[in-house]
Amino acid sequence: MRPLIGLTAYHETASWGVWSELATTLLAASYSAHVYAAGGQPVLIPPYEAMTVADAAELLARLDGVLLSGGADVAPETYAQQRHPSVQASRPDRDATEILLTDAARQRDVPLLGVCRGMQVMAVAAGGAIDQHLPDILGHTDHLATPGVFGTHPVTTVAGSTLARIVGERAEVASYHHQGVASHPGYVATAHAADGTVEGFEDPAARFCVAVQWHPELGEDSGVFAALVDAARR
Repeated sequence: MRPLIGLTAYHETASWGVWSELATTLLAASYSAHVYAAGGQPVLIPPYEAMTVADAAELLARLDGVLLSGGADVAPETYAQQRHPSVQASRPDRDATEILLTDAARQRDVPLLGVCRGMQVMAVAAGGAIDQHLPDILGHTDHLATPGVFGTHPVTTVAGSTLARIVGERAEVASYHHQGVASHPGYVATAHAADGTVEGFEDPAARFCVAVQWHPELGEDSGVFAALVDAARR
């Protein structure tokens, strides 16, 4: 049987056919396509601000793995910082749901993969913090050069890490983020951009607990998704 992989999603208004501006649970199809191609059975997890610890535990008892998808900035209030002017409108339903799911997955050693925002959620859930606007720190906009357009840049992995095994020593990755992880308690940074930005981290004590700041769902290489599905199958 295909392992069941939960993919976090948005509540958005969407239009199709004769229907206009309907409340919808959605996620870019590339996520589920990669999970399915890797041998997993993808299911969407709608976000609910009212989700409880018990709800998260019940859901995790039925899933074999979790993927925290990309999306809007995590609310600075969740890591006790004042809001930078560049921070996007908060999604409290996603923040609440995904932090609870992260905690539940780590407590139960359920395979967990974070993508872009998902990596930042994992850092915040662990008590870490976010650099709210990288251009202020780095002096360039290479990680998000043009709004609405994904860029690319190389990342280098740490020898012997899970990410090194998956993507190799060096990889060209799709990038779209103006924020970065400032601190990540309990995780080991295992991938970096040339400017030192943390591009990936993992928990070496977990069965599979990995996060990447880039967007692997945009490429043809399903390596990170295959690694998540393989861990879920085991």
